[in-house]
This record gives sequence, C-alpha cells and structure tokens, in this order.
Amino acid sequence: MPAHDQELKFKGYLQVYTGEGKGKTTAALGLAFRAAGRGFKTYFGQFLKGQPTGEIMSAKKLAPLIKIEQFGRKKFIKVTENFEEEDYKLAAEGLEKCLEAMLSGEYQIIVLDEINVAMNLGLLSEDQVHKFLDKKPDEVEVVLTGRYAPESIIERADLVTEMVCRKHYYNKGVQARKGIEK
Repeated sequence: MPAHDQELKFKGYLQVYTGEGKGKTTAALGLAFRAAGRGFKTYFGQFLKGQPTGEIMSAKKLAPLIKIEQFGRKKFIKVTENFEEEDYKLAAEGLEKCLEAMLSGEYQIIVLDEINVAMNLGLLSEDQVHKFLDKKPDEVEVVLTGRYAPESIIERADLVTEMVCRKHYYNKGVQARKGIEK
C-alpha cells in the first residue's frame, strides 16, 4: 500500500452534533474542510434541504474532496405542515445514497446533515438509522447533525456535542442571511 493511502486510513468514530444552538451544520462543514486539507474525502448528505446554499457553492470548488447532495424538496419544510409522500421518499433515498457512499471505499467521512430532525419528524425511523450505522466500516467517520438527537443515538455515539443557544438574533426578527446562515 502506498504511503499516501496509509495516511488516509484511520479508525472512524460516530460523532453527533445536536442541540438548539446554531452551528451544527457549520461544525460538520468545518470538519469536512479540515479533512480536505489532509486529502480526505467527505460525502455530505443533507436531509430536509433542497434550497441552494453557500456550502454547496463552496463544496463545488473543493470537489472531489467534498461532495454535497440534498434530499429535500426545493421549498422550505415547516414542521407544522403535513408531509407529502415525496418527503418520505426523498429521506429514504437519501439514506440509501449515504449508505452507498459509506460503503464505496471512496470517502473517509460521511455526514448525515439534519438526520436527527428527519428522525424526530418521523421521515426516517431510529431503527433505519441504527441499521445504517450497523454497516459502518471501521475506517469511516460518520457525523449525524440536527436538533433532537434521540437518546439511542446519543448512547451509541463516540462523541456528542450539544450546541446551546444563549442568545440569537432570530428572536429579534432577523431572517437567514446569504453567506452566514445559507
């Protein structure tokens, strides 16, 4: 095995970024950015998201080291609305694409962005996500983000970071801003 390939092999852990505070997706993107600097490849699957974002534009500039795919409708999904069949279909297809990426041998890091919210909303079950995690190769790092991480996922994780919101300008009516929140 060439020395470069040996450098890309490592013990992969399960990380969870959860909580009410801002920064869960941003932390996962920071990990992907750091990993890219070392030649690691990250597959970033975004659940519930289908809108254009700054991170997608940035990832294209870092391709093939970071690949982002979205598994949500183009419109913003409000948790108070009824979900459509398409929402369930997109979530299931997204989990399958993340599994393919994880088992491909191409990526060292797999991020399932907003997967905790997808479970909380019932678009995916905890059982489906645990079955996904049961297939995790030892040399792949997996990151699950989103509010409402289930206790069973927290117990299984090797690292859990909970973002706490102490103050937020959203409470003053500030909307998501390009380049900062989207």
